[in-house]
Amino acid sequence: MNVKTKFGEFKIIKDYKNAWDITLFEEKYVDVAFDRYNYLVGDLIVDDTQGSRLRMKGFSKNLSSSFSFKTIPDYLTEFCNFDVPFFIIKRLSNKENVHQNPAEEVEVHE
Repeated sequence: MNVKTKFGEFKIIKDYKNAWDITLFEEKYVDVAFDRYNYLVGDLIVDDTQGSRLRMKGFSKNLSSSFSFKTIPDYLTEFCNFDVPFFIIKRLSNKENVHQNPAEEVEVHE
C-alpha cells in the first residue's frame, strides 16, 4: 500500500500489528535526519501513562553502507523489544514531488 505524507510518498513494506500511524509518523519525522534514507523502520513503545511513542531509524539502499536496508532484520532483533509493533516503509518520492499534478505522476513498479 502506498501512502502520501507531507514528507513524501512511501510504500508500506510491512505493518506488523498495525504499527503504521500517519499522525505519529508526521510528528516524529525530522527532514534533516530522515530525508537521506530510502527505508524507514518505526517501532511503537507502548506506555500505559503516555500512550504510544514512535521510534524511527533510517536505512539506505546502498549495500556497502552500515545502515543498508539489508540490516533491517538485525536492527529489529537487536534493538527492538520482542514482538513489538513495527513498520517498514520505502520512500517513493520526496516531499517536493508529493503535490505534483496527477497527470505528471510516474508509476513505480517493484
